[in-house]
Amino acid sequence: MTTDAKTDVTLPARVDVSMDVVVVTYSPGDTLATFLATLAAATSRSYSVVMADNGSTDGAPHAAAAEGGAVLLPTGANLGYGGAANRGASLGRAPWLVVANPDVEWAPGSLDALLDAADRWPRAGAFGPMIVSPDGSLYPSARALPSLGRGVGHAMFGWLWPSNPWTRSYRQEHQEPSERETGWLSGSCLVLRRDAFEAVGGFDDGYFMFFEDLDLCERLAATGWSSVYVPGARVTHEGGASWRSTPDAMVRAHHHSAWRYVSRRYSGPRYAGIRAVLWAGLQIRYLLSRVVRRVGEGAVATRQAPSPESDHSPRRSAEDPDLVGGDL
Repeated sequence: MTTDAKTDVTLPARVDVSMDVVVVTYSPGDTLATFLATLAAATSRSYSVVMADNGSTDGAPHAAAAEGGAVLLPTGANLGYGGAANRGASLGRAPWLVVANPDVEWAPGSLDALLDAADRWPRAGAFGPMIVSPDGSLYPSARALPSLGRGVGHAMFGWLWPSNPWTRSYRQEHQEPSERETGWLSGSCLVLRRDAFEAVGGFDDGYFMFFEDLDLCERLAATGWSSVYVPGARVTHEGGASWRSTPDAMVRAHHHSAWRYVSRRYSGPRYAGIRAVLWAGLQIRYLLSRVVRRVGEGAVATRQAPSPESDHSPRRSAEDPDLVGGDL
């Protein structure tokens, strides 16, 4: 047995496994049971599961722990997504780390497909699957890094005009799904090389919610690790539970994280004017989102996911000419 020093919780002794799965929970309801059940069919490799719990009150993580097969790690406070994921990751030592939301449903073999891709991309530090919403729409989970032009255009027009050129360039939805390097991947379901993850210090827990995945992938890229989209692996993500239960808090967290990201990316005296404009723009957008909920919800998906039988065989796609040469 071991004790987590930060929470004084006694935990089972570490075991050697192929991967450590960290699922961040906050009253996940019935989704957690589905996550764990489908995870078992997603891989033939050995794994451990840690539920990094931010203060659930519905009993679901405790019930899952009582059934065995998953370790409950109370974080001691609501640390947000990245902070809780870091806490859970610190308990393991497997070469692979899986970080996911509890409302993810794994397709059979999907986790093995992600790990198989790692053999084809030895300099990639993060891998993400095709993410499908329950209505069959394709969630744009593999995106370009947001240049200043892309980011501003997407923030201004995405909620009203989701097919605008800035959002199209940023979200890359118009590309046919193919295995490829990308700017960043959705943190709702990520496979990470532990060496790469630890080399950059894990998630920046200064992001309570949102942008922690973008920030992580950008820091991985800065140290030579790419992010790879693997549509041959498929998961379904219910999403939206936090938005539905506390929409105002989520909108506030989103804009706060957006400001943290852009203020750090455009730091220093050289960008003081840009930061002032971005701060004012985010304040206006936040106030507008309090009146028009669609603003806070952002751009809707614009295409349906291909059928599971479609061919997503591994291949490296050529750079899309629409995505070359961002403004900053």
